Amino acid sequence: MSWIKKINITDAKGLFQKEYNAALNRSGRIWNIVKSMSIHPEAMKSSMELYKCLMFAPSPLNRSEREMLAVVVSARNGCVY
Repeated sequence: MSWIKKINITDAKGLFQKEYNAALNRSGRIWNIVKSMSIHPEAMKSSMELYKCLMFAPSPLNRSEREMLAVVVSARNGCVY
């Protein structure tokens, strides 16, 4: 596994802090996938917007189906996340 510099929540300021707080509100923790984007706050914000759109915007798929697709794709790609 590669090493990626991450900014901890205790060191987060500005947009980082806002995105970290939003992540905590969504899932009660900050997942490593979010932390891995912490060196670029605009990328983190954009990624989280895409995630929210894919998982929560109107769609013919319900939330369970969307999560199931994410798990299947991750498994197929060999991603343990």
